[in-house]
Amino acid sequence: MNTESAIALEKVSKRHGSGSQAITAVSEVSLRVPYGQFLAITGPSGSGKSTLLNLIAGLEGPSSGRVFLAERDLTRLSDDDRSRLRLEHIGFVFQSFNLLPTFTVEENVAWPLEFLGIGWRGARRRATSALARVGLEAARRRRPAELSGGEQQRVAIARALVTEPALLLADEPTGNLDSCTGQAVLELLRALNVERRVTIVMVTHSPVAAAYAQRTVELRDGRVVGDAAVGHADARRGREGETTHGTYPQ
Repeated sequence: MNTESAIALEKVSKRHGSGSQAITAVSEVSLRVPYGQFLAITGPSGSGKSTLLNLIAGLEGPSSGRVFLAERDLTRLSDDDRSRLRLEHIGFVFQSFNLLPTFTVEENVAWPLEFLGIGWRGARRRATSALARVGLEAARRRRPAELSGGEQQRVAIARALVTEPALLLADEPTGNLDSCTGQAVLELLRALNVERRVTIVMVTHSPVAAAYAQRTVELRDGRVVGDAAVGHADARRGREGETTHGTYPQ
């Protein structure tokens, strides 16, 4: 396995069911993602994008093949070891935000640190720092229901960053946002990649969103049918004619 790869998949397949009823979601995928790369996984609905992301995260095990994360073979780790690896090395951003409605913004961001054994004072300090990165430090006492969709997604990104992960996995992070708000979230992800060298793997069906990445991998019927360098400059071409209302989404 190439130790320069944050992620490496070797002939990975994932099948659901058995016998004649088996469905192949991912088929013979080999992929390497270097540290510090921003990768977009694209393809139509049902192409295997989210399954592939779950395999990378160790949330699902492959039916065959091997998955390496942070240079460790996930197929040889126990469930507890995989959970610990996710907690220490991966931040997750989802389409639906997944914020706890009864928690404040600060508490939503800080709670993953509890599982790392960090006390509340230290967790609060790190949550404040993460919120400052996404421009929401002033909203730390508010509840998710008091925030716009774009603000909630920024809270979700702050929560993903609070553990200082080397890898950020984003599953359709702009799927529930309007185009302007989604653009600002994508700008934030790109800034994290460029300025902090966070490795990002983003699943998206949007060509405009994919243009923010450095590289795109296209899936169809569970197979890789395209793998191309994009470059962040292409994002500007993808946004021609669009306008931005401020630095961060509202």
